Amino acid sequence: MKSIGPTVGGWEVAHDVSQWIEIAAVAVIAVTVVVAIVVMARCAFAGGDAAKSLWVFKQAFSRGVLLGLDLLIAADIIRTVTLEPTLENVAALGLLVIVRTFLSWALVLEAEGRWPWQRSSEPVSPTE
Repeated sequence: MKSIGPTVGGWEVAHDVSQWIEIAAVAVIAVTVVVAIVVMARCAFAGGDAAKSLWVFKQAFSRGVLLGLDLLIAADIIRTVTLEPTLENVAALGLLVIVRTFLSWALVLEAEGRWPWQRSSEPVSPTE
């Protein structure tokens, strides 16, 4: 069988590492959804109103999804640079990075009420 990318012994390093990073990203996002729902439910049962519970959910969810997106970008970079650095694949990677960057910005805007490059003097809460 033809080897894909750099190998160590019989191990296709870049291919396997990029797949494991993708698996980790999916796991991070899945765990984030569960944790965000649990945190929101705890807030709601602790006497928080609906707006505060939703704000807590958005905070927990956004952080995990952003981490998952960063991991997916890392896996794409490893795969593109080491395995198939063709112009078409580099262009596809650039498009994926742009889409994921805008998605990250939208998540920060939704969760924190500000653009990622804006500094807030204090955390945004649902009562403000």
